[in-house]
Amino acid sequence: MPKKIQPPIAKIVTKKLEKFGEVRIDNYFWLNERENPEVIDYLNKENDYYKKMTADTKIFQKELFEEMKSRIKEDDESVPYLYNGYFYFTRYEKGKDYPIYSRKKESLSGKEEIMFDCNKLAKGHSYFQLGGLSISPDNKYATFAIDTSGRRIYSLKIKNLESNEILDDQIENCSGESTWANDNQTIFYTHQDKLTLRSDKIFKHKLGTNALKDVLVYEEKDDTFHVDVSKEKSKKYIVISSSSTLTTESRILLADNPNGKFTIFQKRKRGLEYDIAHYEDSFYIVTNKDKSTNFKLMKTQENATSKENWVDLIPHREDVLLEDIEIFKNFLVIEERANGLNKIRIIPWIGKEEYYLPFDSETYTAYTTSNVDFDTDILRYSYQSMKTPSSVIDFNMKTKVKEVKKEQQVLGGEFDKENYIEERIWATAKDGTKIPISMVYRKGLIKDGKNPLLLYAYGSYGISMDATFSTTRLTLLDRGFVFAIAHIRGGEDLGRQWYESGKLLKKKNTFTDFIDCSKFVIDQKYTAAAHLYAEGGSAGGLLMGVVINLAPELYNGVIAQVPFVDVMTTMLDQTIPLTTGEYDEWGNPNAKKYYKYMLSYSPYDNLKKQAYPNMYVSTGLQDSQVQYWEPAKWVAKLRTVKNDTTVLYLDINMDAGHGGASGRFEAIKELAKEYSFLLDLEKIKK
Repeated sequence: MPKKIQPPIAKIVTKKLEKFGEVRIDNYFWLNERENPEVIDYLNKENDYYKKMTADTKIFQKELFEEMKSRIKEDDESVPYLYNGYFYFTRYEKGKDYPIYSRKKESLSGKEEIMFDCNKLAKGHSYFQLGGLSISPDNKYATFAIDTSGRRIYSLKIKNLESNEILDDQIENCSGESTWANDNQTIFYTHQDKLTLRSDKIFKHKLGTNALKDVLVYEEKDDTFHVDVSKEKSKKYIVISSSSTLTTESRILLADNPNGKFTIFQKRKRGLEYDIAHYEDSFYIVTNKDKSTNFKLMKTQENATSKENWVDLIPHREDVLLEDIEIFKNFLVIEERANGLNKIRIIPWIGKEEYYLPFDSETYTAYTTSNVDFDTDILRYSYQSMKTPSSVIDFNMKTKVKEVKKEQQVLGGEFDKENYIEERIWATAKDGTKIPISMVYRKGLIKDGKNPLLLYAYGSYGISMDATFSTTRLTLLDRGFVFAIAHIRGGEDLGRQWYESGKLLKKKNTFTDFIDCSKFVIDQKYTAAAHLYAEGGSAGGLLMGVVINLAPELYNGVIAQVPFVDVMTTMLDQTIPLTTGEYDEWGNPNAKKYYKYMLSYSPYDNLKKQAYPNMYVSTGLQDSQVQYWEPAKWVAKLRTVKNDTTVLYLDINMDAGHGGASGRFEAIKELAKEYSFLLDLEKIKK
């Protein structure tokens, strides 16, 4: 690896940031000027430095890319689902980056109607994303949304599926989602604030009219809330949902009456969360009402929707998280989580006893998928584990017969799941809490402390990190790596309380949990500090930033993708996208107790003179969730404080946003960079 190449040094422009009588000095605040040629020049220099420093791994990166690509079925196709007389599916063609969205009328043997070929739509764009696909009730029209910047700001368009004509109707600054009223003429859609990227308004558009004349149906004026609009599976109601981290409020309108007025389902009350689903003459409500931390299921008549009318259907349970429900004509399906694992519970509306789908693995993921048809006894769900490829299964809830519709193929002829071991182990946090770790590795592993181990975690927003299968991950496993997921607090892996114990003034539990999991896999001789690697993205990148300040000696290398690392500056700037909606997650630093607490862990503010691990940091110039300047500033400051000989790379995609590259092959190229970083540190060259 070249050693004489000097890293770029960002110029210092001192800026004083004062709050509560404290002054923070930010020497790299100027890097937030996206249009400043000096900023672009600095980012390009970081990219050049990364490319020069890793020039000797370029061929290896290409080999890794080809290896991972070779396992993928390039001409893959999704399992078709039936909706309103048509079978819908997506498929890929060999050598092409983007999906093709198609349908067939009435029968799978019918003629394919290509609705959208994203390969054609993406031509001329370095980034492309299709979203918000919604079909009119008469099957004639489709709304669709396109993002070509990566900032998740969409243009909404309408296509006549019979003539293949794109209508003149075009709506800008959308979140991408839309839904049809039952008249086939009216579309409800979500507007997005261009500066803050908050979904703040719902408009109504009539087919064939100028979008400038669209009617504002609802405006969410509380900047900690965002809105969305959807149609109930029963097709009877349009629902506008306003949500913040802690509170929800829904409005409903009969889908047959698009010119009517939305009525409030239940007025917002801070701390009350609810999600509604309609069936016959009632609404079913998943809610945390009555201090139901893990949520419960309630029911109310459609003409009496306020909370005093709600009655318990499935009571709250301390040890089971109720995650979601799926309503069918003859069955109610409940998605639950117990002891960190998914459960699918099936309850007939009439007659026979309820039951659970049986899952046997020690660690796995199971969830319902495309169940758009209301009048069916077939439940479609997906099952996978860390060593078992994903399967899509149709389960007859009446006969209990299951049919595997598709099993993920791993090409190349070398994969056999029996060559791998998956297990779940429990680390003990410093406060005595048991933290689950899911892991997978090749058979024959010797616990001698010499195995490279990649420990991944997220730990925020109540998002659970399920144990899933990955064909690309085999590239690491087959070279001796252990891959592990730390199910740390801040996620919802072990119930809602798991989330509550890792947010706001308990956020530090997230970080110390990860450190304790790291120490545990070392103590158990799965690995050693010289071979332990950590990975996290976005809020998981914040995690990476904190742990390298607190315990850098535990890791040989760290991958931080689009990391949220400048916590204070971002959370004090209400013009930055999504900031105000985050106050209930991190705290509002305009209140002194939160300011002090957040400042005490903010990665950028707590960098210090010490040795840091080898680091690969990636970001996108157009990132809408974590602005590019956060990792850029962090790396610039890191270069001035680290007193070691480890490598520090900043890799900026000058076209992409928060999700990285948009094409499936481009995404694998990004993964090849990360894997080559790890394997190069382990001196594994092939």
